[in-house]
This record gives sequence, C-alpha cells and structure tokens, in this order.
Amino acid sequence: MSVAETIQQKLQAALLPEHIEVLNESHNHHVPPNSETHFKVVLVSQAFNGLRLLARHRKVNETLAHELANGVHALSMHTYTPEEWLALAEVPQSPKCRG
Repeated sequence: MSVAETIQQKLQAALLPEHIEVLNESHNHHVPPNSETHFKVVLVSQAFNGLRLLARHRKVNETLAHELANGVHALSMHTYTPEEWLALAEVPQSPKCRG
C-alpha cells in the first residue's frame, strides 16, 4: 500500500470525513522520482466543529504520527467543517518549492 493510501485510510477511519483529498506533492520538491514524502491533505469533517485550527491539525498529526515519524517530510493540511467547506471558493494552492 502506498503512503498516500495509508494516510487516506487512517484519516478516513479516525475523522469520518465528508470529503478527503490526499495529494502527493513530492514531485514538486527536490526528491528522487516516485517519492512519497510531501503531501497535501484536504479534510472536511464534523469532527472539526467547534475546534480551532491548531486543534484540528493536532488531530491529524496524532492520527498520522507513525507516518510523520517515518518518511513523511511535509504535510500541508486544509481542515474544514462542512459549513466552512460549502462557503469556500477554492482550496489554497501549495507554494512552489525553492529547493
């Protein structure tokens, strides 16, 4: 199973998202071809209701603690409640890597 699939399965089980995207952005960085080290995650979940951004990110970090300690170098998180997701025009683009 790929790292992206593992990330998706773990987040799905822990947060029961209404929407989830796990994007491998490693190709945008100075890493070997086919690397799985840099990811962008877009999550929409009722589990985020009433939580500030830091608490949402802590939930994701706790869920993916093993991956973050074992090969995942960067994780960009975009965490929304269903209401925030409906009001959102678009998910922020990832910045270009400089290295």
